[in-house]
Amino acid sequence: MRQPRIRFLTASATLAALVLTGCGTGDSAGETAHNGAGPTIAAEEFMRLKTTPEKNGMTLLEGPTFDENGDLIVVDVPAPAGEPKVMRVDIEQKTSRSLFTDDRGAYTSAQFSPHDGRPYLTDFAHGEIVSLAPGGTDRRTFFTGPVGGARMQPDDIAFDQEGNLYISDSRGLSDGAAIGRVVRIDRTGKQATVLADDLAAPNGISFDPGYRGLWVSELIENRISYLHLGAKGGTGPRHTAIRVDGGIAQTDSIAVDAAGNLYQALHGRAAMAVYSPNGQRLATVELPDGTEGLESATNVAITPGATTAYMTVSGPAGGYLYTFEALAEGIRQSNGG
Repeated sequence: MRQPRIRFLTASATLAALVLTGCGTGDSAGETAHNGAGPTIAAEEFMRLKTTPEKNGMTLLEGPTFDENGDLIVVDVPAPAGEPKVMRVDIEQKTSRSLFTDDRGAYTSAQFSPHDGRPYLTDFAHGEIVSLAPGGTDRRTFFTGPVGGARMQPDDIAFDQEGNLYISDSRGLSDGAAIGRVVRIDRTGKQATVLADDLAAPNGISFDPGYRGLWVSELIENRISYLHLGAKGGTGPRHTAIRVDGGIAQTDSIAVDAAGNLYQALHGRAAMAVYSPNGQRLATVELPDGTEGLESATNVAITPGATTAYMTVSGPAGGYLYTFEALAEGIRQSNGG
């Protein structure tokens, strides 16, 4: 069914569009990898973080990102007011607690700034970037308002080494119009620049290991583009780098490991496609055969300096963390988004 235009949707309608576009398209967990997709990497259930709430009937976990203590920060996009919208997960104890909630935001990503050490969140419903103190207090609106004459629909974040933000602006998500953008916001929050436009609902965004360019997944076209970066925040050419064979699933967030491999999350299928930086399909991360009620994998965090990965997975069964062994060690580019 054709969804209404999202530009002027209410916050509740925005949540519905986000979840339905991403994870309401069938359950393919447990399938073997397609021909040419490389071997299957088996993911194992680590812990359940959320049950499906009765109030809105949906949960959609995103993030995840490690804090300085080795805990994972995870967001729940459609969490209602009063319920945990940002959670802290103790990996050692396998416990979680609420870090932050409010009565308005629909937070679709989390990542810590290398500049001030605060976690930054994208509020898709209100077109804002907010930050918190590491303990979950002191909510600040880092950026709000139009960019280039249009309000953002910010999805994911990538930080450069100086703490400037690169945002996937997922405009056009509901109607398929190629009006999405990549927006750079300087670390003071005072200067916003459109680096790329005419994108098909960009979602995932991550630097390569050398910070030479950005990988950007375009959800509507199921493709990953590469945006070359120039000096002082400028840009070079952009090209289609990888076309993802997702079937009914669509490209969500991207993580990059120390070897430059891309972990492309799949909305509508609880799996991840792993590619080399040259576009070769290396593997597919899959849930165990027989897993039911989990329909989307949204993102992954790979332990810094190690290969243990934690993937956010959601569906009617609730919101879970699954774990698997990545192909290379985790770095900043594989830690939130």
